[in-house]
Amino acid sequence: MIRSLFLLPILLGLVLGPAQASPVEVNGARFEASFEADGQRWRRLGSGLFRYMIWDAYAGAYYQGDGNPNPAPQARIPRHLELAYFHAIDAEDFAEATRESLRQALGEAEYAALEAGLEAFNRRYRDVTPGDRYALTWAGERLRLRLNDELLYEGDDPQLARALFGIWLGPRPLRDDFRDALLGR
Repeated sequence: MIRSLFLLPILLGLVLGPAQASPVEVNGARFEASFEADGQRWRRLGSGLFRYMIWDAYAGAYYQGDGNPNPAPQARIPRHLELAYFHAIDAEDFAEATRESLRQALGEAEYAALEAGLEAFNRRYRDVTPGDRYALTWAGERLRLRLNDELLYEGDDPQLARALFGIWLGPRPLRDDFRDALLGR
């Protein structure tokens, strides 16, 4: 019996390890198990599909910097969220959705404190077409927004980073099931 208890973690590692090290495909969008960017090695913790009403809106994957094995999307650790879109969306729709999501999630004082930085961030959004990918990265000191690997925004406000990641990964996300999938729950 005791021997079985020692062998169980090893066997589970052999069974689950390769699956976590492999790329995943979510509704046709592929997400690597790990990658290197911004001087950091990133490891995928989870992935999922975001549904809006009856539509598959986008697929996403959440990564953290190596050495941060437990999900901590609201901490000041390196983190990366990538979203692959299945429908065209206008830049202003992204900006308005970001404003509304943060207004609902934050108190008025916290929202007001972030508003100037948020508006600078929102001005950087671009229209997307099916297959485009936005990536939001906090690399430890810098917040970056990329569209298809093109850098659109760079800033250094950790509170803005926390709020933006909170839209999908915070205590009051857009959808609990999507957050939980991204966090590998």
